[in-house]
Order: sequence, then C-alpha cells, then structure tokens
Amino acid sequence: MSHSQVSKPATARRSRDLKGDIRIPGDKSISHRSFMFGGLASGETRISGLLEGEDILATGKAMQAMGAQIRKEGDIWIINGTGNGCLLESETPLDFGNAGTGVRLTMGLVGSYDMKTSFLGDASLTSRPMARVLNPLREMGVQVEAAEGDRLPLTLHGPRTANPIRYRVPMASAQVKSAVLLAGLNTPGVTTVIEPIMTRDHTEKMLQGFGADLSVETDKDGVRHIHIAGQGKLTGQTIDVPGDPSSTAFPLVAALITEGSDLIIRNVLMNPTRTGLITTLQEMGAQIDILDPRLAGGEDVADLRVRSSKLTGITVPVDRAPSMIDEYPVLAIAAAFAEGETIMDGLDELRVKESDRLAAVARGLEANGVDCTEGEMSLTVRGNPSGKGFGGGTVATHLDHRIAMSFLVLGLASEKPVTVDDATMIATSFPEFMDLMRNLGADITVAEAK
Repeated sequence: MSHSQVSKPATARRSRDLKGDIRIPGDKSISHRSFMFGGLASGETRISGLLEGEDILATGKAMQAMGAQIRKEGDIWIINGTGNGCLLESETPLDFGNAGTGVRLTMGLVGSYDMKTSFLGDASLTSRPMARVLNPLREMGVQVEAAEGDRLPLTLHGPRTANPIRYRVPMASAQVKSAVLLAGLNTPGVTTVIEPIMTRDHTEKMLQGFGADLSVETDKDGVRHIHIAGQGKLTGQTIDVPGDPSSTAFPLVAALITEGSDLIIRNVLMNPTRTGLITTLQEMGAQIDILDPRLAGGEDVADLRVRSSKLTGITVPVDRAPSMIDEYPVLAIAAAFAEGETIMDGLDELRVKESDRLAAVARGLEANGVDCTEGEMSLTVRGNPSGKGFGGGTVATHLDHRIAMSFLVLGLASEKPVTVDDATMIATSFPEFMDLMRNLGADITVAEAK
C-alpha cells in the first residue's frame, strides 16, 4: 500500500452456500524467496504461480535496484541474477512498503556486503521491531544507523569481510533464521544457525535447490543446527509456487462457518511447518478432506475439500504456534462460531506483526459481540455457533491485511454486518481476495475511498 493511499472501508453480510473450485494465489514466503534467490543466482530463474501482491513486488524492485534483471512474459517471471557475492549498491533507499518478510530477509542478504544500504517502509512497517535481525548482523560486523528502538528508516554499512557466526535464535522466527543464513551466503567460512523450535523451512529447502552448500542436523533434544558455507555458487532454477496456506485460511474458514458451503481449493502448500491451522480446525470438527497429496518442486501440496461444519472449542497446543502464527486471527473467527471455549496461548509473536494482532483481534471481536479474553500471550474465545448477536461493529485494521480479511470472514456468518475501516492493504498479500470471495457467493461490499 502506498504511503498516501486513502482508505476504503468494506462490509461483509451474512451469506450461505459458498461454493466453487478455486486456486489460491502463490505462497507469500516462497514468492519472496523466489525473487531474492533468483536475483542472486547466476543464470536464469523462471517462476510460475508467483504471488503478485505489493509486498512481493517490493522485494522484486529491491533486487532490481541491486542489479538483478527481472521481467514478466505471459504468466512467467524471468530473472537473470547477479551471481552470489555480486549484488550492487543501490543508488536509492529500498522501500518495502508493508513487507516485513521482504525487509528483514533483504537486510540479511545485503548486510554482509561491503556497501551501504538504506531501508524505508510505510507507517505500519516503521513501527515494527528490527533488532531481532540487526543483532546477529552486528555480530557479523555490520554497522547499523537506525532510529530509536532499531526501527525503520535505517541504513546498514557492511564490513569489508563479514565474520561467520554461530547464532542461537532467541525466538521462533523463520525471518531471523533466514536473515542470518542469507548473510552467510556472502561470508567466508561456515555460518551456523541454531533453532530450538522448528519454523517454516522454505529458506533451507530453496537454498539447497539453488545449489547452496547447506546442511541441517537435529540433535537428540530436537534442536536444529543449520550450517551454510559462504561464497559458493547459486544457479538459477525453475519454480512453480504452490498456493499460500495463510491465504487459503480465509475462504477455508468462511466455508466452515457459513451454512451449506462446499468448496474445493486446489494446489495448497502442505509443508508440515505450515499446516497447524488445518490440524487445529480438524480437531475442532471441521470437515476438511485432503485430496491428492503430492510433491511439487520439493514441497508437499494437496487439494482441499471444505464443507460447512459444526465446530467445538479446544485448547490449541502451545507448541503449534510457529506452524500457524499468521492464522490465529482467522482461527479466532472460527472459534467465535464453535460450541464452547477455544484457548490459544503462546501468541507473543502476534504482538510484533503488521499490527499488535493479538490486541487487534480482541478489540475486533469485542466490537462485534463476541465473548473473549485477551491475556499477555493468549486469547480465549467463547463461541456461539448461531452467530446470534454478532456483528454491527466497525473493526480498526491498523493497516493489517490479515485483520481486515479475518473480520470480513466474521461478517459472513454474523447476525448483523461487520465493517472493517480499511480494505486497501489486502492487496499487499491477496489482491484477488474480494473477487474470489464474491465469486464463491460471499456478500462483501467496498465503500468509495475516503
């Protein structure tokens, strides 16, 4: 979303019989990495199924600013990369808009280069903490000029030669792990990341696919040790990006809570580090059938059949949080229509997403008549399967695309309409959301810009 773009409120009304056979846009995590690794590799990378949201395109523009050649022919993105170690200093600051993944991974990628790189973002991104990425980069010799609290805008000054480090990730964060591994690509010797709690592993899988000398060892306590040898060659690849499970979550939950719905969702990424929501919803009684599970490009994918279901509240295991951290807002919506109480804990990472998502979800539920309790790291939702008394409120989205989409889903099964104060930022991750949901039968309207 551009910094000056005006807001467009949107309203969702009670709907039923959501039906269709759809394909979700490409996975956001893999799309970011496809542009980055393709831009860094030698030779040509061809990408189909790329998510063309604003966040991803910001990453592509950053790679172009540092020497990668990127063009689109039909539905295929073609990248001619610079070669590992050969990125150029950008003549202008890299503006990542709302893209937290893009900016944090790119800081890692360029941090070990002997050059100066400046980073900008929109109001939401400027408020998000960057110290978790900057601290390991400092250990590698990177100098940081940043605003108070290590927030954007900031500038990195890379060392003449970076130091390889052994870094134990202090929180479950695929972004931090990935930033350190990417810094290791241009660092002599072996850089090691120690990961006590496994997070999504697309970086490891894709770097190996591009030819990086990367290995993973898991010790007797289940702690992962990821080693990457720097200054090796990456070679361009052909990538077909599978459907994003985080985007899949919205039509999936909508079908579960709206009466008479029966939906097929094609080619969904089923990497075990990303399927926590599906597992949780199945435990709550959701009718989700996994069809034709298969391997594509080294990743597990499948088609899903989703039907309206009677849900029952559960206590979600805390250790599941890393595999579904982006899906808790829409899980809270499903929980609102479940019989009994749903308890979600270990949600501290939600405090530092595009917004304080934990607080935003709680306030949005309260504004629409849903009984919930917000804890420091937890959310408890007491459901009402009929949706009676739900809705009638306006939700503050705080420039957060997942908050906007989650509460539009709430409105599809609530007694009264639900309005979100702005829907423009949905384009950062899921530009097709409105058209896709309406084509399924959802009653969602967008107001004129104001």
